[in-house]
Amino acid sequence: MTLLATAVERVRGFGSVPLVERGDAPLALVLPGLFLFSAFLLFPLLYLFYLSFTDAAPQTLFAGEQQFIGFENYVNLLTTWRFWNSLGVTWLFLVTSVLLKIAVGIGMALVLDHHLVRGKRLLRAMVIVPLALPPIFVIAVWRGMFSTARYGVINQAMIAVGLEPVAWLQRRWMAFLAYNVTEVWLATPFMFIIIVSALQSVPEELHDAAKVDGAGYLSRFVHVTLPSIKRPVWFASILTAAASFQQFLIPFVFNQGGPARRNELILVHGYREAFAFNEYGQGAAIMIMALLFIGAFMWLNVKKGRLAEGIHNQ
Repeated sequence: MTLLATAVERVRGFGSVPLVERGDAPLALVLPGLFLFSAFLLFPLLYLFYLSFTDAAPQTLFAGEQQFIGFENYVNLLTTWRFWNSLGVTWLFLVTSVLLKIAVGIGMALVLDHHLVRGKRLLRAMVIVPLALPPIFVIAVWRGMFSTARYGVINQAMIAVGLEPVAWLQRRWMAFLAYNVTEVWLATPFMFIIIVSALQSVPEELHDAAKVDGAGYLSRFVHVTLPSIKRPVWFASILTAAASFQQFLIPFVFNQGGPARRNELILVHGYREAFAFNEYGQGAAIMIMALLFIGAFMWLNVKKGRLAEGIHNQ
C-alpha cells in the first residue's frame, strides 16, 4: 500500500516539478527535433537507399511489386558512360565555379572595402540583393539572357560590338560557361559578405608595418591580406562548393543538362533517370552515390581545413 501511495504521489507531483529538475529533461528536449529529423530526412534517406537495391519503376513501385535485385543498379551505374560523364562534369563545374566565386568575391570585397570608395554601404547593399530573389526567378532571367535567338541580351551585346551571336544553350561548353556565370551571380553575395567581414578584421597595423618596409599594394595583398583571410575564405569555399555539387536548377532550367545530356550534373542525371526514363531504382542509386561523394568531400575538406579544431580552440 505504501508503494502504491508513493507512486500516486509521484504522478500527481510530476507536473509541478520543473522540467530542468527532472532526469528526463534532455530526452524531452531532443524528442521533437529527433521526430522531425526522422520524418523529413532519415526516413526518406533510408527509403531511397532501399529503392537503390530494387528494380522500382512506376508499374512496380506503386503496385508494391518491386523486386530486390541486390547491387545490380550500382554495377550498371559504374559501367555506364553517362554516370561517369555526369560525375566528371559535376566535379569540373565545382572547381571552375568555386574558383570564379572566390576571384569575384575577393575582387568585389577589396574594391568596396577600399577607403577611397564612397557610398560603400549602399553599394554593399546592392551586391547582396541577389540573396533576396528566388533562385528559380534569377535562373529563368539568366536563361533568357543566354537565349540562342538573336534577341537574347548576351547575343545582342555581341552583335553591338561586331561579333556573331552564339547558340549558347545548344553547344556543350558554351552552355557550361552559362552555368558558371549564373552560379557565380547567385553565390557571389554570400562570398562577398564573408570576405568583407574578414577584411575588416585584418589589423591595420600589419598594413602600416608593411608600408614602412616598402611593400606595395600587391605585396601587401599577398603577404598580409591573403594569410589573414585564408580561413574564412576556406570556410566559405567549402560551403559554396557543396552547393555547386548539389546544383540542379541551373542545368535543368537552362537545357536539362544538354545538349544530348552531355552537361548533366549528377543530380540532374539521377532525376532524369528516375522521372524521364522511369528507372526509379537506378535514379535512387545515382542519388546515393552523389550523397557518398559529397559526404566524403565535406569530411575531407573540414578535416584538412581543421575547421572543427578552430571552433574548440576559440
